[in-house]
Amino acid sequence: MIVYHELSSLCHDLGVSPKTLYTLSNQIEKHYHTVSIPKKSGGVRILHVPDPLLKSVQRSIADNLLAYMPVSAYACAYRYGMSAVQNASCHTGKDTVMRLDIRGFFDHITFAQIREKVFSARRFSEANSILLTILCVYEDILPQGAPTSPMISNLILRGFDDVMGEWCRKRGIAYTRYCDDMTFSGTFDAREVKEKAAALLRNEGFFLNGKKTLIRRQGQRQLTTGLVVNEKVSVPAGYRRKIRQEMHCIATFGLSSHMEHAGIPEDPQDYLRSLQGRVRYVLSVSKSQEFRNYDDVISGLLKKENG
Repeated sequence: MIVYHELSSLCHDLGVSPKTLYTLSNQIEKHYHTVSIPKKSGGVRILHVPDPLLKSVQRSIADNLLAYMPVSAYACAYRYGMSAVQNASCHTGKDTVMRLDIRGFFDHITFAQIREKVFSARRFSEANSILLTILCVYEDILPQGAPTSPMISNLILRGFDDVMGEWCRKRGIAYTRYCDDMTFSGTFDAREVKEKAAALLRNEGFFLNGKKTLIRRQGQRQLTTGLVVNEKVSVPAGYRRKIRQEMHCIATFGLSSHMEHAGIPEDPQDYLRSLQGRVRYVLSVSKSQEFRNYDDVISGLLKKENG
């Protein structure tokens, strides 16, 4: 384990000069701008996005420091080789699937927590610990929009994940966490599991969002991270049906007429890339020949649009 007592060794591994680090840390708020993203459920999500200079430094911190810090095996987001599909595959064919949501997840991760659990005294001098923490927070909390934030969130909840996961394992319950979305599956008392999770989270300074608790039994559609897990992992039928409808309209009426009739205001290339992204999301879950054909059609349309 590398220990960073000297600023010079830290700067060497980050590939950033001391002057740049100190300049950024002294005016950190000036290097962010705010972006509002509409939520599917209504309202907006506020992101604090770093400027190119700060983002490049944060990416170096993520790649050269955070990537080598161990996270819990129960954390399925923001890890190499893991995805929403791997997360969902742990919960197929189960009697009960319960999803719990952590309220205001990123907003409850504080400067003090990051300094103590991520840039701890075991690996960093006090000065380096404070400097790195300043470079990864905005107004003393973890900013959504910074490239360091996803990895930091996993590190902050490592202890919770391990304790919760071991408690579940002893009871034959599958547990995974994907960002702020926790999934439990098996045969269990939902109230007992929820109370245990709530108590452990409170010890870490987090709280459950009771409005987003979802419990589904066999015979109901069981979902986690947007995927159906009743028998196998699959994309919801409605999601696939919407893509089929759009592809049918494009084939029948042409791209321009379809976009005009559907009231799609985007540039045709932007729309096609968005549609192709949704098609490829389906393909990442199921290697459907139908959706491979859609992907080929869209690629041809994009080439035509590009001239």
